[in-house]
Amino acid sequence: MALGLPRLRSCPNWQRTLRACFSPFIARAFSSASVSRNHERPFRIAVIGSGPAGFYTAYRAMTKVQGAKVDMYEALPVPFGLVRFGVAPDHPEVKNCQDKFEEVASSPDFTFIGNVAVGSQSDHPDGASIPLSSILRHYNAVVFAYGASKDRTLGIPGESLRGVYSAREFVGWYNGLPEHANLAPDLTQGDEAVIIGQGNVALDVARMLLEDVDVLRKSDIADHALETLSRSKVKRVHIVGRRGPMQAAFTIKEIRELMKLPSVAFHPIDDKALIPADPSQLPRAPRRLMDILLKGSPTPPSTDNATKSWSLDFCLTPKKFLASSSSPDRLAATEFEHTALSSPFDPNAYALGTGRTTTLPSSVAFRSIGYKSAPLAEFSTVGIPFDEARGIISNDGRGRVQHEERDAGAAVGLVRFPGLYCAGWVKRGPTGVIASTMQDAFATADAIAEDWAAAEVSFLNDADGHEVLGWQGVQQETGVDRARVVSWADWRKIDDVERQRGRPAGKEREKFTSTTDMLAVLR
Repeated sequence: MALGLPRLRSCPNWQRTLRACFSPFIARAFSSASVSRNHERPFRIAVIGSGPAGFYTAYRAMTKVQGAKVDMYEALPVPFGLVRFGVAPDHPEVKNCQDKFEEVASSPDFTFIGNVAVGSQSDHPDGASIPLSSILRHYNAVVFAYGASKDRTLGIPGESLRGVYSAREFVGWYNGLPEHANLAPDLTQGDEAVIIGQGNVALDVARMLLEDVDVLRKSDIADHALETLSRSKVKRVHIVGRRGPMQAAFTIKEIRELMKLPSVAFHPIDDKALIPADPSQLPRAPRRLMDILLKGSPTPPSTDNATKSWSLDFCLTPKKFLASSSSPDRLAATEFEHTALSSPFDPNAYALGTGRTTTLPSSVAFRSIGYKSAPLAEFSTVGIPFDEARGIISNDGRGRVQHEERDAGAAVGLVRFPGLYCAGWVKRGPTGVIASTMQDAFATADAIAEDWAAAEVSFLNDADGHEVLGWQGVQQETGVDRARVVSWADWRKIDDVERQRGRPAGKEREKFTSTTDMLAVLR
């Protein structure tokens, strides 16, 4: 069941309850007095979030819904979300989707509203904040596509020691995300690092630690990261997972790339019992993966050519981070418990603790156990259900936001919220790559198109005679300082300056790592 719903969900008529309990605008926003829509008027959609989920939803909706006009809200002055701040800097080809997003943004039916946070109670000193309630008053549909801005914690002793970081923060730091620009990880205290988790993000972190810094200099990695990595003393990286190679979450492309790093050695897997005796009998994908792991790296760890090395340490679960005896606030090692698998070759096998422990020296450790979405501040007021455990908005699987409602017979059923949708990680959880996010966003946009075409389906502000103004109405109501709002033309100015800054070093761009510097371009 969805979490976070107020008690109004048990009422037989949730719209009437909203009207009685909350301000009149909410009742009007969810009005379904009439669904005889005037299709000659624009169908106004607000998309909250400018990452792949937001842009692909906008593209599909503008393609499939006649008269659709999309306003995209982004808290930062710059667009693209994890494409800009999450994709590894040495993977520029993954960012080619930005060409499609540029095409979307060039449409007269699209408006980018950057540097504007929606439903945020946090301080936004360089930008503007507007309440979600205002969005609900001025659109026919709202798509939540704001991704996952939090990370999961381990909840073990020592997690607050200096030297323990989240992979999400580290990735944001080397990609120039303003909120993590001051992370300043110390990579000079020792030569061994531990990464807890075996997904693609964990492998990205390992590659940044192991890669020759001169290779990274031509990428769009942040300058402060280059400086820190050039001073790094890390030579040995442990990528640790609680299960085995048959259950690992990394992909073939990522593990192959790590294997091929010049002068970097892979330590062979110690426990060969975790790999089937005859991998040729496996399906194609796991067979290829096992072949890569068994073949190892071109550089053996025993040769003088190996300047750095790494390993995949399986069947270990973290128990505690251990402090240095000389610096009680600093990490020195990580203690793990050995696990046993219910079935070593079953992709869905579970791990059980054995009681036996191992300690790995680690002057620095990264937890890479998943990202997590958080609810917007006004969700509980409006009654939008958010599953805190899974970090998603309750939806029907196709992106229609839904809530529990009791009928006259007291039976509980799931009912859609008129005009509310979600896409991407806040819809399905932080899994998948950009291609899967595209398909997920298309599914949400297709649901919007189907609902708009169905006369019996209601939307926000659907009553006859009610004019929906979109961003114009939000501006008029909230009095947003236009000087703080970044348009798509403004973003292009920032983009041009970043590219100019990168040219002397042969880089595609040198990113601004503070919103103040971004906005200074526009003054």
